[in-house]
Amino acid sequence: MDLDEVAGRLYALPPSEFTAAREAEARAAKDAGDVRLSRDIAKLRRPTVSASAVNRAAREHPDELAELLDVGERLRAAWQEQDAGALAELTQRRNDVTGRLGRLIRQSAGLSAAAGGEVDQTLDAAVVDADAAEQVRRGTLAKPLSYSGFAPAPVTRARPAARKKTPEGEAAKARERAEAEARKAGERAEAEAAHKEWRTALDAAAKEHDERAEKVARLEGKLAKARKKLDDSRQRLEVTQREERQARRRLER
Repeated sequence: MDLDEVAGRLYALPPSEFTAAREAEARAAKDAGDVRLSRDIAKLRRPTVSASAVNRAAREHPDELAELLDVGERLRAAWQEQDAGALAELTQRRNDVTGRLGRLIRQSAGLSAAAGGEVDQTLDAAVVDADAAEQVRRGTLAKPLSYSGFAPAPVTRARPAARKKTPEGEAAKARERAEAEARKAGERAEAEAAHKEWRTALDAAAKEHDERAEKVARLEGKLAKARKKLDDSRQRLEVTQREERQARRRLER
């Protein structure tokens, strides 16, 4: 038994079961005479809700996660090469795949908006950072990951000092144009994907609002009828009470 094996078992559990299971694993390692492993197990942190949801996806949706990580690997390679065409295509695929997998994780785990945002940040980090991708692939996250920027930083290349039109100078300018086009294409694809997602959310919110408004209107109509019936019943009660009192007085006389 080693730490990776134990971590794999622990991070497959819901957060609510993690602490008790970790203590049991640490005791088992200590009883087996492996004090160092026991200490290492005890240091494992309980996962946040969002981290646990991503860990669960790594086990329950390996194909979808593999597609995301493959897009990330290809995107990083395209950025290294400053291939504007490939970057534009892969950036769009990245947005589609991360959006689809993020929604799948949020729906499967029933996450809050805040936890869902952390899942999206983690998936973005896995796309643009190789170390983050490996952590997500293992499914042993204790906390969400994050990465600044929408793509890996471009490779820095030395530029010739001379401004003469040399082949090297022309190649540098071509690279600069490719970098600018790639950034522009990536930003546009990012904006289009974000707008599409929010447009979908807006349509869903509007539909939900209309359905609930209609339901409220129906309930208000029923409530108005019920109140009318209550008023009628109150009037009958008052008349009945009055007549009963008069009948009782006549009886007493």
